[in-house]
Amino acid sequence: MTVVQIRPARSADADAIAALILPIQQQEFGIPITREAQPDLADVQGFYQQGSGNFWVAEAGGAVVGSIGLRDIGGRQAALRKMFVAPAWRGAHHGVAQGLLDTLLQWAAAQAVAEVYLGTTAQFLAAHRFYEKNGFAMVDRAALPPAFPVMAVDSRFYRLRLG
Repeated sequence: MTVVQIRPARSADADAIAALILPIQQQEFGIPITREAQPDLADVQGFYQQGSGNFWVAEAGGAVVGSIGLRDIGGRQAALRKMFVAPAWRGAHHGVAQGLLDTLLQWAAAQAVAEVYLGTTAQFLAAHRFYEKNGFAMVDRAALPPAFPVMAVDSRFYRLRLG
């Protein structure tokens, strides 16, 4: 069985991260979004790895099979972004999604982040169940912090209070 390693992203991972995320967005879910429309993909370090934020990849056999980002939005709050797992690596038996989320939440707690928010689309039904199973509660868009980076495709929002 191939071992999955979760580690902070490096600048050299940019193309592999985009190669993971774009097909899921565009082909699997039919979201018409380009790499250029996601400037965070071009500068993971500058966008995520600042303040209490970070970005991690799950790597198996030298390939990036998962990603998750935490963006510091100030006020002890952060946004969970870019959580994607390659289709072949989904499911509890692989543990990739859970490992990525656990890594992010451990990091956030160590950074004294009080609340983690996320936005997702109506289509990501498995993601909704996953977040809810992990303690996230749905919130109205109006309840989001002013600094939360809402994406045009986001229609469902969640919050997790830490500690």
